[in-house]
Amino acid sequence: MRKHNADETCGIAQAAVVLGDWWNVLILREIARGHVRFDALAAEIGLSRNVLTERLGRLVANGVLHRSLYQRRPVRYEYVLTDAGVALLPLLVAMQDWGDRWVLGDGSLTATAEADGAEHARVHALAGTRVPEDLQLPGTQGAELPVISPDAAATVLFTHPGTGVDWDERIPGVAGCTLENRLFRDAWPDFRRAGVDIRGVSTQLPYEQAEFVRVEEIPYPLLSDAHHQLGAALRLPTFRGAGRLRHKRLILIVDAERTVRHVMFPVDDIPHAVTRSLRLAEDCARAA
Repeated sequence: MRKHNADETCGIAQAAVVLGDWWNVLILREIARGHVRFDALAAEIGLSRNVLTERLGRLVANGVLHRSLYQRRPVRYEYVLTDAGVALLPLLVAMQDWGDRWVLGDGSLTATAEADGAEHARVHALAGTRVPEDLQLPGTQGAELPVISPDAAATVLFTHPGTGVDWDERIPGVAGCTLENRLFRDAWPDFRRAGVDIRGVSTQLPYEQAEFVRVEEIPYPLLSDAHHQLGAALRLPTFRGAGRLRHKRLILIVDAERTVRHVMFPVDDIPHAVTRSLRLAEDCARAA
C-alpha cells in the first residue's frame, strides 16, 4: 500500500505500522495479562502457530517485546514487554474504554455497570483466574509493592476512581471513594486478625494518594495504577473523569496462590460491600 510522504513524520502512522493489525493488538493484550509463553498465547488467541511466530518476531524486531529463554531442551522462550511495550498499555486500556462505552455500550459516561453488560461479564469471568506473577505497583512511600500480598492468607484488592477529586455528581457510581477507604480502615483490625491484607488501587499518582493516607491514617497500602499495568493485566473497566482514565469501583478476593476467588462488581452499596468482603476473605483465609 502506497503511503503519503507525511506519514514519515506522523507518530500515529508510525505507531500503526508497529501495531500492524488486530492480531498484534490481541497479542499485546494477552502478554499484558500474563500469557507470555507461545502455547498460552496460541490457546488464548486462537492464532495459527506460523502466523503467531511471524507476529511475535515482528513485535520483537520493533522493540515492543523481548524474547527471554526459559528452557534449553527444547528451546522455549517467554515474550515480555519492553519499556516501549509497557508504554503501550495506556493505549490498550483507552481502546478498551472506548469499546466498552461506544461499541458494547450506549455511549453513556458512567462509573458503574449494568448487570447484563459486557463489563460485568468480563469482570466476573476473573473468578478462578490468577493474577499475573510479579505484578507490582508504586505505593505511597515511593517503593513498588506486590499487588497481592505475599504474606497473607488472602488479599482484598479494591479499585476505585480516586479520592480528593471534585467529581461531577452526574456520573453514576462515581461518589464514595473516601467513604470506602474509611470503612476499610475501620475494619482493618478485623481483616488482620483473619490473616487478610488489603490493597487499594486507583490511577492517581503516588503523591496524590500519599496526602490522603496521611490525613485519613490509612493503614493498608494504596497503589498507583497510573500506567495501567493492573488495568491491562485484568482488563478492568474504566471511565474517563477529571482528566484521566479512572478505575470503576470493584472488589476482588484473592487467595494466597493469587487466584481470584470472589468478584464484587458493580459496587453500589459500599458499606454492605466492605462487610461482605470481610466475610468472604475470612472464608478464603480459613480454607488456605
